[in-house]
Amino acid sequence: MKNQITKKLDFSTSFKHSLFRLYRKSVIKKHELNYLFWECTLRCNLNCLHCGSDCLKLSEVKDMPAEDFIKVLDDVKAKNHVKRMMICITGGEPLLRNDLEQVGKEIIKRGFYWGIVTNGMLLTPQRFISLINAGMGSTSFSLDGFEKEHTYLRVNPQSYKKVCEGIKLAVSFQEKYGERLLFDVITCVHHNNLDILPQLRDDLIERGVKMWRIFSIFPEGRAGQNDLSLTKEEYKKMMDFIVETRNYKDSKGRSIHVNYSCEGWIGNYELKARDYFFFCRGGVNVGSVMCDGSIGACLSVRSKDFIQGNIYGDTANSDNRQVCVSLMDVWNNKFQNLRDRSWAKHGKCKNCRQWKQCLGNGLHLHHDMECEVAHCNYELLHEMK
Repeated sequence: MKNQITKKLDFSTSFKHSLFRLYRKSVIKKHELNYLFWECTLRCNLNCLHCGSDCLKLSEVKDMPAEDFIKVLDDVKAKNHVKRMMICITGGEPLLRNDLEQVGKEIIKRGFYWGIVTNGMLLTPQRFISLINAGMGSTSFSLDGFEKEHTYLRVNPQSYKKVCEGIKLAVSFQEKYGERLLFDVITCVHHNNLDILPQLRDDLIERGVKMWRIFSIFPEGRAGQNDLSLTKEEYKKMMDFIVETRNYKDSKGRSIHVNYSCEGWIGNYELKARDYFFFCRGGVNVGSVMCDGSIGACLSVRSKDFIQGNIYGDTANSDNRQVCVSLMDVWNNKFQNLRDRSWAKHGKCKNCRQWKQCLGNGLHLHHDMECEVAHCNYELLHEMK
């Protein structure tokens, strides 16, 4: 009887994998751009230990003028049939700019949605309402533990207080206006905050947070210089916590919906630790305009091998930049190496039985098209065969 049940479960899993691969193949073939990041600045008012972009208070890269990004939006509206796409404004710290409301109104005029990712340091009640009135429909806050743990990673004694104030603003607004604002809390897990995750979960529930995303830190940018990556034992402990939390209710019957981030194929934990199978959509559905005008996938993918062009063309490094390249033309005619990942089948990936599901992990874990993937999520959780 036990063998029969095991065979049925194996068949069910295999069938789901097959359906998913057909779905993924169809999505890649269509490659509809429906999510666009705008890296509006590389300036930041924090100095986080794990910053993948290595952002600084004073960046050598100037902020992109708002009118340049608005021209990009006009191009997208004219040439992309996915009209209700999402624009995510990020940085650096986007709230260092005073013109986000202007850009937000222009985004709404063109029929798109928009939101921001913020550390909360500059989010006053007045600014929050100003952004809401400009059409902001989503926001994500980074909270990496309680005051001790959060301050350790963010390197600023005011950071915990400020992000908690921002979360309170968002919770209060959501309680009053419901889905007018979607927001979640993002936690980056490392050695020093892994053990407090259960207490943090209960704290978030008590604050009224409904959605939580948990990330593991990958060795890119400043994170590559600091020892923040989890060991195999720690990584499994984190994943088991996520699975437990997805079925958890506190003493008052309250819960929080948690997902592991989009990073990496996680084998038996797929659909247990998140709502969806792993699918790196960089260059498939997700694109970005970086602060210097570079056109790429999501902003975690910064290797030159995966940059597809620049909205400023050959004048990208000039002080007299003008938008002269169509983002949608680049999207439709390039990005081939992001949609066909066969180049990644080398090193440990070459003979891996999980290749069909994983396709070489997330693009952000490839420093270029020649190097082996920086780490394998599946290997951290399972014995490799």
